[in-house]
Amino acid sequence: MLNKKICVVGLGYIGLPTAALLANRGYKVHGVDVVQSTVDTINRGEIHIVEPELDTFVQSAVNSGKLKADLKPCEADVFIIAVPTPFHDGFVPNIDYVVSATKAIAPYVKDNDIVILESTSPVGTTDKVEDTLKENDVDTSKLFIAHCPERVLPGQIMRELVENDRIVGGTTPEATEKTVEFYKTFVSGEVLSTDARTAEMAKLTENSFRDVNIAFANELSMLCDSFDIDVRELISLTNRHPRVNVLSPGAGVGGHCIAVDPWFIVHAAKEKNIEAKIIKTAREINTYKTEWVIEKIKNAALKFENDNGRKAKVACMGLAFKPDIDDLRESPALYITKRLISDGLDILAVEPNIESHNELEIVDYKQALEEADIVTFLVAHNEFVGLKIDNKLDFCGVLNV
Repeated sequence: MLNKKICVVGLGYIGLPTAALLANRGYKVHGVDVVQSTVDTINRGEIHIVEPELDTFVQSAVNSGKLKADLKPCEADVFIIAVPTPFHDGFVPNIDYVVSATKAIAPYVKDNDIVILESTSPVGTTDKVEDTLKENDVDTSKLFIAHCPERVLPGQIMRELVENDRIVGGTTPEATEKTVEFYKTFVSGEVLSTDARTAEMAKLTENSFRDVNIAFANELSMLCDSFDIDVRELISLTNRHPRVNVLSPGAGVGGHCIAVDPWFIVHAAKEKNIEAKIIKTAREINTYKTEWVIEKIKNAALKFENDNGRKAKVACMGLAFKPDIDDLRESPALYITKRLISDGLDILAVEPNIESHNELEIVDYKQALEEADIVTFLVAHNEFVGLKIDNKLDFCGVLNV
């Protein structure tokens, strides 16, 4: 199996770690990305995203000659599609990138190749990959097409790519079997077999389950604010029950998966004339929590201005969607910061995991603490743990760690 060549389309937060891992396992890997600067960076043995250990993996893979990045695909034995799947207005799933990636590999696919969709996708997307290949004159009866959704946690991707259980669902039983065999060459966790549609729904279910549980915590935090109760003390006490595990509330829910995937189920249900009530309500609660945070900050800034006769300078501590990463996709903290700026507040934007941003001036957190009148903690980055701050709003519990 290790003599097979791998083509990974999409060198982002999933594609690049996957490509680097496979190259370090001995596979010859051809990585594809549409951004020239990304290709150039990787070919220098460097990385364009923040992820622990990824830099070492990429440098080793490139130096060994096992990993090369390019703008175009090439012939290979295994094709892995790992591109974004966002949504259109109205939370309608957008699989345009998947279709484009499939069209890009079509000229290079040959008989007996494995084509894997790793992108988290609406149910039926793997079938769409097969249909797209057919439309581009590929005989898919001689291919093994499957879905294997990624299930990794940013910040621990390199470890979880190997250790986590994986779900593989092929468009045929033979495709499932061949794809399972491939994943078993580098995954130490269990590789579970199913069909493509079930594999797609499994990933959406996992993230919707998490979204629902986070919504409970976020709703609880808003109720406790009205009841003048410390929600984190409450949760700590409640979780002493042996069968209760309430999650920690935050400023909303972000990231490409949890903030997006539930809408795929809601949209699919709507097309079947049914309603995914709990899933939809949870998504709405988590979206509302972000608006609630914005209003709390604006009210604090207004009170400061009334008390001091000048506008408050507000530090927004953290822009990423979760602690200790540089990923800003669907980040409530980034949204909050931009909204406050557009609403006329004087904002100091702080994100220790990025050096610059195309819309915001990034301020060092120590400078922000010195200059700010109000310090709002939106993301629980390690740099913020245990800080002793007056006039603060802690929406992520970092000061209680």
